Amino acid sequence: MEVESISQHTSRRFNKDLEGIHNLVLNMGGLVEDQFDRAIRAIAEADSELGLSVAESDHQVNEMEVRIDDECRRILATRAPTAGDLRLIVAAMKTITELERIGDEAEKIGELASRLATVKRPSTNFRELRNLARHVKGMIRDSLDAYARLDVQQGLEVMKADKVVDEEYEAIYRQSLTFMLEDPRTITREMDLSWAARALERIGDHTKNICEHAIYMAHGTDIRHSSLTNVESEVSQAGIVKEAAR
Repeated sequence: MEVESISQHTSRRFNKDLEGIHNLVLNMGGLVEDQFDRAIRAIAEADSELGLSVAESDHQVNEMEVRIDDECRRILATRAPTAGDLRLIVAAMKTITELERIGDEAEKIGELASRLATVKRPSTNFRELRNLARHVKGMIRDSLDAYARLDVQQGLEVMKADKVVDEEYEAIYRQSLTFMLEDPRTITREMDLSWAARALERIGDHTKNICEHAIYMAHGTDIRHSSLTNVESEVSQAGIVKEAAR
């Protein structure tokens, strides 16, 4: 009876540790979302100081990554998790890497925003870039939601949205090239704009990766390096989700 009591206590403690890891990842996601929001606001409002503050606050995201990674390694060493529990730990470690990289890209955007705030702005006030940022912001939110709820369907929708982000980035890049050719005085501004758009496109890629980790965590299905069509087919055949909405 005493052995059973100890076993139950150990199991409850282990579950609490796993829940703690899951919550820490989501808290780190919240920090990254805030960092991203401030970087985009710095561009929209031509706020140089706000842009620089985003770059200066990146250390908080880095510290969070180290804290979670250490906790995951402790659990791996002391608990020797298997099956679903092991997948949760592995997915968490991979996800915090993606979040840290999103933070790095947000830092770049903040630095670029501080420079863009000092140049003459186009009549559109960077409308195309702000539209791209809005789509990427939705991807960040939805990828974290998919991770939190292990929602495969939502994860697939984020992966689909990445195609739109890629197309919008290409359009901004081509437009910037046109402006630079037509008026060399815009070269510095358009180069910074292109780099900011590139950072947003990369963030979209990282959110897609988070969804891949969420699907792996939920069902053990490794969908990395697979086309979206193949991914939808795999998860549908496995009975994980209904066929994704067209």
